[in-house]
Amino acid sequence: MDLKAQLLSAKEEAYKAINEAKTLEELNNIRVHFLGKKGVITSVLKTLGSLQPEERKEIGKIANSIKEQIEELIKEKEEIVKKSLIAETLKKEKIDITLPSSWIEAGASHPVIATLVEITDIFVSMGFSVASGPEIEYEDYNFTMLNIPENHPARDMQDTFYLNNGMLLRTHTSPVQIRTMLSQKPPIAVVAPGRVYRKDADPTHSPMFHQIEGLLVDENVNFKHLKATLKIFLEMVFGKNIPIRYRPSYFPFTEPSAEVDIGCTVCGGVGCRVCKNTGWLEILGCGMVDPKVFEAVGIDSEKYSGFAFGLGIERIAMLRYKITDIRILFTNDMRFNTQFRGI
Repeated sequence: MDLKAQLLSAKEEAYKAINEAKTLEELNNIRVHFLGKKGVITSVLKTLGSLQPEERKEIGKIANSIKEQIEELIKEKEEIVKKSLIAETLKKEKIDITLPSSWIEAGASHPVIATLVEITDIFVSMGFSVASGPEIEYEDYNFTMLNIPENHPARDMQDTFYLNNGMLLRTHTSPVQIRTMLSQKPPIAVVAPGRVYRKDADPTHSPMFHQIEGLLVDENVNFKHLKATLKIFLEMVFGKNIPIRYRPSYFPFTEPSAEVDIGCTVCGGVGCRVCKNTGWLEILGCGMVDPKVFEAVGIDSEKYSGFAFGLGIERIAMLRYKITDIRILFTNDMRFNTQFRGI
């Protein structure tokens, strides 16, 4: 077959391939096959040097014309394919505004977070500021400066998550009180909400839970001020008629110390399984700040006095919403969470 016939045959083959192409990739492959460096038309053009001048001129003219026609046809088909792709995309992404909207489940406040926010707001309304600190804490701040000796059970490896270099996961938010007293001069009135960690796990205990602790330091602060503060708080959470009692207790960082109980919110004080038939529920611990704690942070205990208290948020939430297993609070089960929508 002579060169002219080869060119005409290549032209027909290219036209057919272009017409049948459906994608940009196919068109690009056609361009390479016919017009690339090793393409059909290019190969013919490379042989022109061996032809006679007259024949070279004729074949060269035909080859260049066919090359231009193929290129033009490919460009036209590319435009058609691109428009088709755009139309297909628009069809897939089309939104029918007459269709009903899909239902989106409304969110719900988690009972622990809702309780934490409410308790914090109560103390803020009473004049306390909110303080925070790191969850990975120094052993000195978590124990030593709070007058907790090295042989105290609270330091037991079974209770505390110890890390390296004298660090640990804080077991209470009391280190925030230490940091506050080291950085501020009295008068001080702060609450410290946050996560704490202990090696404990059963239906009423979790290895990670939330606490809020309070501290007030000023001149002439006494136990009456502590009782008045807690009375206002407990009545705002559980109602005006909630029975409250104080029992002597022991905490290394307060002296005197007390446990605070409220009348059982489940049985109304009659006695039930939740309150172990006593009619009372332990709710928080409190006391007057021990002078040794003031000494550790450089506050004059002869001039200043103060009180501190602490309570578990999960315990309050469980009592308020009659939840019997603390582990349910951490399941992330929406069937449980949505029960508390609007609280």
